[in-house]
Amino acid sequence: MTTHHTLGSVAVPRGMVWVDEFDWVPVERAVAYSLTGALLVDVAPRLAGRPITLAGEVDAGWLGRGVVAQLYALAGSTSATHTLTLADGRAFTVMFAPDSPFEAKPVGRPELPTATNPYYATLRLIEV
Repeated sequence: MTTHHTLGSVAVPRGMVWVDEFDWVPVERAVAYSLTGALLVDVAPRLAGRPITLAGEVDAGWLGRGVVAQLYALAGSTSATHTLTLADGRAFTVMFAPDSPFEAKPVGRPELPTATNPYYATLRLIEV
């Protein structure tokens, strides 16, 4: 186990927690009725699309402004996929979510923030 997660080559504190880890079901089920009234259940595994949202809070998982700038640039890059390695060793191939992939807010209100000023952020990723 390491002291941080990594997204590509960017180190992200492990205090940023995967908040929607168990909100996704790996099986898709569709229910319908046939013309005879019989119940039809179609079941298939989902092969991709699992959301991975890493979120910090006002009191945990802070990023320095320099790291925020790196993640902001990564979210805006043309690279389609990235490797996310969690601090516990699990690795995923991910892309940034299409809607609101990244947000960061400063801790406090620094007038002239430096590269080390703390921010809390949310990274919205999708496993591909």
